[in-house]
Amino acid sequence: MIGLARRAVSYYVNKTGRGRWLFKRFCNPDGFEWARYLARWGSLHSVGSNVWINVGCNIADPSLVRLGNNIALSDCTLFCHDGAVFFSTLYNVKLDSVGPVDIRDNCFVGHGAIIMPCVTIGPGSIVAAGAVVRKDVPPGVVVGGNPARVFCTVEELMKKFEARCNDYPWMDVIRERTGSYDPGLESALTEMRVQYFFGEPPK
Repeated sequence: MIGLARRAVSYYVNKTGRGRWLFKRFCNPDGFEWARYLARWGSLHSVGSNVWINVGCNIADPSLVRLGNNIALSDCTLFCHDGAVFFSTLYNVKLDSVGPVDIRDNCFVGHGAIIMPCVTIGPGSIVAAGAVVRKDVPPGVVVGGNPARVFCTVEELMKKFEARCNDYPWMDVIRERTGSYDPGLESALTEMRVQYFFGEPPK
């Protein structure tokens, strides 16, 4: 019965654009579902294909945001304005300090990252969790920190990942897994990971 109600709510919200909060709370959409909803009803400038947007992602000025293909946005924040409106009032001047956020193909933006106005994230790049990005990010690099700076290339990061993963005793299980998450294997993986890192089974 609950499943039927969720499908009905999801259909209504995606068809009409109304009930956004109900869709988030009751239907618990995954990142692909939320991205599809925002692409249609979120007033974004444009959204490519295969885009994942966590429901906790904060897009402050959607009309000035352009997303390419194969994008993943964690619980990050995209700003296309700054505090100029405050100074407009305080000093009785007319200001309009805004700018676009342009995230190109094959990019990932981590949890808690902040992308400021007038920033382009180059294709194939990664913004680390907690980064504050105030200027353009070149293609194929990893940036992090405040202000964000280039740490390494994505290719170098992948080599580090692969080297680290080779030491994990559960990699055979990972290779058997269907997709990036398999409910049938997750409990066994959790037990192996906890044992490996802490030397004792999970409590």
